[in-house]
Amino acid sequence: MQGRGATLRLYPCLLLAVSCLLRGAAADGLVNEEVKRTVDLSTHLAKISAEILLANQGVSPVQSFTLALEPELGPHLAYVGASVKGEEEEDESLELKETAVHGRSGMFFQVQLPSALASGGKLRVKVETVLTHVLRPFPTHITQAERQLVVFQGNHYLYSPYPTRSQSTRVRLASKTVESYTKLGNPSKNDEVIEYGPFKDVAPFSQDTMKIHYENNSPFLTISSITRTIEVSHWGNIAVEETIDLRHTGAYLKGPFSRYDYQRQSDSGISSVKSFKTILPASAQDVYYRDEIGNISTSHLQVLEDSVEVEVRPRFPLFGGWKTHYIIGYNLPSYEYLYTLGDQYALKMRLIDHVYDDQVIDHMTVKVILPEGARNVHLDTPYAIDRSPDQLHYTYLDTFGRPVLVATKNNLVEQHIQDMVVHYTFNKILMLQEPLLVVGAFYILFFTVIIYVRLDFSITKDPAAEVRMKVASITEQVLTLVNKRLGLYRQMDEVVNRYKQSRDTGALNSGRKTLEAEHRTLTNDIAALQARLKAEGSDLAEKVGEIQKLDGQVKELVNQSCQESERLVAGKVKKETYIMSEKTLAGKRQELISRIDSLLDAL
Repeated sequence: MQGRGATLRLYPCLLLAVSCLLRGAAADGLVNEEVKRTVDLSTHLAKISAEILLANQGVSPVQSFTLALEPELGPHLAYVGASVKGEEEEDESLELKETAVHGRSGMFFQVQLPSALASGGKLRVKVETVLTHVLRPFPTHITQAERQLVVFQGNHYLYSPYPTRSQSTRVRLASKTVESYTKLGNPSKNDEVIEYGPFKDVAPFSQDTMKIHYENNSPFLTISSITRTIEVSHWGNIAVEETIDLRHTGAYLKGPFSRYDYQRQSDSGISSVKSFKTILPASAQDVYYRDEIGNISTSHLQVLEDSVEVEVRPRFPLFGGWKTHYIIGYNLPSYEYLYTLGDQYALKMRLIDHVYDDQVIDHMTVKVILPEGARNVHLDTPYAIDRSPDQLHYTYLDTFGRPVLVATKNNLVEQHIQDMVVHYTFNKILMLQEPLLVVGAFYILFFTVIIYVRLDFSITKDPAAEVRMKVASITEQVLTLVNKRLGLYRQMDEVVNRYKQSRDTGALNSGRKTLEAEHRTLTNDIAALQARLKAEGSDLAEKVGEIQKLDGQVKELVNQSCQESERLVAGKVKKETYIMSEKTLAGKRQELISRIDSLLDAL
């Protein structure tokens, strides 16, 4: 009896605590009159949108309300936004500010209403939430022929600090194939859609696990890191370059990869990624797509009216756990993005741009390189970012470096594709700096050349050095003439071979006469150079004389070979005797030519 009495005494205390908690949560009198949630799981993101009919049942007007996110989903939150649902006009975005609720875990945001919601008033609000890395592959490893299954775990109810009168949830999947799903409230399933509810009178901060195991072969691409570099030039160009590390975060590939099956069967590797499309600004030009190896020629570029579409095709398909690295860059005309008023400049560009549909970026780094001399730099961004210390960048004709703004942010999605504005001041007279540097550099170069050519920096003349230079020049000429003369013997051999085939004595005599005339001219020229070497007192004249003697012997052997050929054609000598004689003459001739080459090397 004592135990039951103690239990009965605890009930009023518990009821009092619960009532105080509910009053604290809804102290401003707000109630979710009607909630329509849509959970889009058709991609690798979880996009949750909710249309909330907010009612003020309090006695005083309300300026703001609070959005809440479950503690389990907080680390996966990439984007949250709220807007006022309009009937004819476009939705009006509302300002969000992160806050906290005493005694509650999770993430909370205070949403400022466009105008005070009077007592008894109602307002329809649309809330959009994007979660990343919340779809978990299960099984975690699949073969090339298997399809990918994933698990989503969330909440059947809207996690809200306010009571909800009526709520329904629609879940949109990527396929009709569903392994299992929770059955709270007897949900209905129609193809890729599962509908839960309506649920009535849901208490604040209600949670009930929604778990769906289904097939999802959409591209599970994640940008591990991206470095976006924007280089501004006041000469009319803005250069943009993005260095991207990309990986497939779906189920890991189990077993070997078969290129044959992948190309032959359309459903082989269905969850892999062959290519994706990157959308660039319409004025983008000089587009390049490359990696460490070089240019990737499998990409395709299509110029549309309002954009430039690049089909990015990696060198290999991406399966689960695989990754790739590439660089894409292009140029933009500065007049479309750079605004000026006197010395005041404003650069308005996207902080991050489109890489692929439903993109996920784990880590982003943006570097904005401003012209040298830019001062009073200020960066305005549409959402909070982390600013790193400014850097300096040096390129052609820079003297003290160009200022570089560095900003980073984690966990970004398509909703973060918004414009940033960089304000700075720049004195236009500094644009003359680079042309003047070029002019000055050429002036110094030409002036130096003029001084070097016109002035003689030698202290005394060196006759021996001049003699050595003359001898070297003469020797070079001798080498050229001797090699040319040796080439005449090869031509004579060709004339003899043609004679043995055609038996044309006239052609033989004509060719021999021409070559002998050229030989005589070259021999006389070499003799003249030998005389000059002797006049300069060089001992190389003796070696040239020896070369002349050896060449006379080579010429004699060539003449003997020609005569033997004539005897062979005339039938005065047998073929076997001719072959033996020709072999002997060729051996002697080769020995003489080797001695000539040795003397040439010694010159």
